[in-house]
Amino acid sequence: MKLDFKLRLLVEPDEETGRWSAVFPELPGCASAGDTEAEAVQNAIEALKLWFEPSPITASRQAKWVDLSVS
Repeated sequence: MKLDFKLRLLVEPDEETGRWSAVFPELPGCASAGDTEAEAVQNAIEALKLWFEPSPITASRQAKWVDLSVS
C-alpha cells in the first residue's frame, strides 16, 4: 500500500541562540535546528527519517506486519 501525504515543518529563528529551529508539529519529538534556515531544514529531514525508522517490537503469532511506503 502506498500513501501520499504532506507534513508541515515550522522553521523559525531562535533569538536567544541565533540559530534556526525546525519542528514538525504533528510528530511529537521530531525537531531539529541549524545555524542557517537551510541547515535547519536539512537537519529536520534527517530527524524525520529517524522518527519513522521502525523499532524492534515483539508481536503475537496472530499479528500481521504490514509495510507501508510513503512518497
